[in-house]
Parts: sequence; C-alpha cells; structure tokens
Amino acid sequence: MLLALSPAAHAGIEVVDDAGDHLALPAPAQRIVSLSPGATEMLFAAGAGAQLLATVAYADQPEAARRVPRIGDSSAIDMERLLLLKPQVVVYWPGGNNAAQIAQIRHLGFALYAQQVDRLGDLPDSLRRLGRLAGTAGIASARATQIAAQIAALRARYAGRTPVRTLLETWNAPLYTIGGRQLMSDALSVCGAVNVFGDVPQRSPAVQVEAVIARDPDLIIAAAPPGDGPQWLQAWRSFPGLKAVRAGHLLDFKDQALSRLGPSVVEATAALCSAIDAVRAQR
Repeated sequence: MLLALSPAAHAGIEVVDDAGDHLALPAPAQRIVSLSPGATEMLFAAGAGAQLLATVAYADQPEAARRVPRIGDSSAIDMERLLLLKPQVVVYWPGGNNAAQIAQIRHLGFALYAQQVDRLGDLPDSLRRLGRLAGTAGIASARATQIAAQIAALRARYAGRTPVRTLLETWNAPLYTIGGRQLMSDALSVCGAVNVFGDVPQRSPAVQVEAVIARDPDLIIAAAPPGDGPQWLQAWRSFPGLKAVRAGHLLDFKDQALSRLGPSVVEATAALCSAIDAVRAQR
C-alpha cells in the first residue's frame, strides 16, 4: 500500500514502516504525533523529539518526553485535538492502539506510520526507519548501532545458560501473560529463559490458572504496575504444588521499561537477565 500526501510526493522521500507499508512524503516529517509511549521514546532516540507535537499518557521516557502535550492514551485519543494539530504523520502502535480509531484517522486522510517490533534485534532497524521518516538519519543510525551492540553483548553473555521455564504475568484479574510474538518474550529468551506460553500466537493472551498449573513454570515474574507486584505474587502462594511456589521463585520485576517497547527495554532486559540468573543459581 502506498500513501501519498501530495502530487509532489515522488520528489520527496519514501519510507517503509515496521508493518511493511510504504509511505510517501514530500519531505521528512517535521510535525509528528505519536500514539504510544514506545514510539515516543523511539522518536526521541532517533533525534526527532523536537518534531513531536503530541503524544499519549505514560510516555515518560526520556525525561523530555514528559513535556510533550498529551491527547489521550493508547486506547483512545482526542480526535478534535488531532485535527487541530494537523500532523504530517501519525505514528501508531498496531498491537496496542484502538483499531477502530486508527481506521478513523486513516479515513480522515492523515498519513499513518506503524511502529512496533517483536524482537529486540529489530529495534535498530526500526530506529533507522524513524530517522529516515523524520530526516534525522545520522542520529538514528548512531543510536541504532549502540543498541545493536548492547543486544549482542547480552545474547553472548547468557547464551548456553540452563533454561528457566518462566511465566511472565502482565495482569492478574483476569490473568494475562505474553505470547511468543511479544517483545518481552524475546527478552526472556535473551536471558536464557523459556516463556511457558511461547507457543501462543497472541501477543497478550488471557489464560486460566489451570493452564499455568499444567505448564508448571520454574519461575513466576510479576511485571506489574508499581506497588502491585507483591499482591499478584501472594495470590500464587495459594497453589503450593507449582514448582515456582515450592522453590520460592516468585519475582516482582519493577522496571516498567520492560513493557514500554522503546530503547530502554534493552537496559530493562539486562536487569531481567540478572534477576533470572540469580534464580538459576538457586536451582
């Protein structure tokens, strides 16, 4: 699919987003709206923070992102404000934004750019593409090279470690976890852990406690909102037959960057790997 903003688009630039869609622009985008915290962090890393007109709730990294105006959250935005802002491009999150609202934005004629990666190793190229979109390719390329080196170092450090079968809990009532096509699942694999629901195609599946009992993880990680982790883990102590409960391998992972899906997920993954390695040493 090719989206053209004007008859002169052929004289400008053409970029391919993370979904593989082609976007033609008369020039690099100088007026951008981001509809996810991860995309906002990625745009800042690509050197395009000054070109952001607005973003959504929870877009708090880097520090400068906190000063960007909000027009809603990942599930719903203020369409009237979007119309008033007149962005050249709207960067959205295919796996998290409201699909009906994205369709409405497209219908209104705004250029849409999909930003989402499912593997850590895809972050550098995603960053380079955003640099081309915003005309900041040099900054984006340098940061992408740095991120690629960090990821390679993590993979090398934890390669060959004893696997730890892990449940990563992202919500407790109802119970949600991560499927194999989710970036946090790849983070687990980098650490030498195995996502016990890695065979599930959905990125964020709801699962039953009985399914967790059947898969019997060695480790349960609560990737909870601040302060909620202890309560989530306490609930698992009602199931003493689980290996993770018997061994006391219940981890409250507090770094919110793990679920933000921006460059800081690499540092969060390093912290996750260290925590998993500590559990591994106790087995």
